[in-house]
Amino acid sequence: MSVLSTLIEDVQVARQRDPASRSTAEVVLTYPGLHAIWAYRLHHRLWLAGWRLPARIVSQLVRSWTGVEIHPGATIGRRFFIDHGSGVVIGETAEVGDDVTIFHGVTLGGTVWRRQKRHPTVGDRVIIGAGATLLGAIRIGDDSLIGAGAVVIHDAPAGSLAIGVPAKIRPRSSTDATEHHWVI
Repeated sequence: MSVLSTLIEDVQVARQRDPASRSTAEVVLTYPGLHAIWAYRLHHRLWLAGWRLPARIVSQLVRSWTGVEIHPGATIGRRFFIDHGSGVVIGETAEVGDDVTIFHGVTLGGTVWRRQKRHPTVGDRVIIGAGATLLGAIRIGDDSLIGAGAVVIHDAPAGSLAIGVPAKIRPRSSTDATEHHWVI
């Protein structure tokens, strides 16, 4: 997929997932989550090319501009959408699948100070509610919902719902799929 195609796809995703978006111009010019993911795509390439310090500098400049901190070593899939943006932190060894939506204040954080896999792996089509914290080298399965304010410290299988502090994990019900207003 070309760089231009990816940028266009990112805008389309923001338009589709945010009912408050009024125009493509508005999304392109005013969405910090979109700006953060676009910048991530640049500094991640720098990181992979071995330009570690410039990648970190760019990521920190973007953090001060958007309020979103994505480590250049993180791996993020296609059609990733950050709604509102402020306070989002995604750590170095985090892996995020395709079609994931996260809201403001979400942390994908580590729990150890060693150079190893220490951040969450998030599957495809996951929604992570505002203020949720996912800690450690845990796995969140495809099609899961993480409730607003949840603190997730254990794996969640595909199709699960995680809510509370610490999060209780249960299978999603049919209404969770359509009535997830509690997530945001």
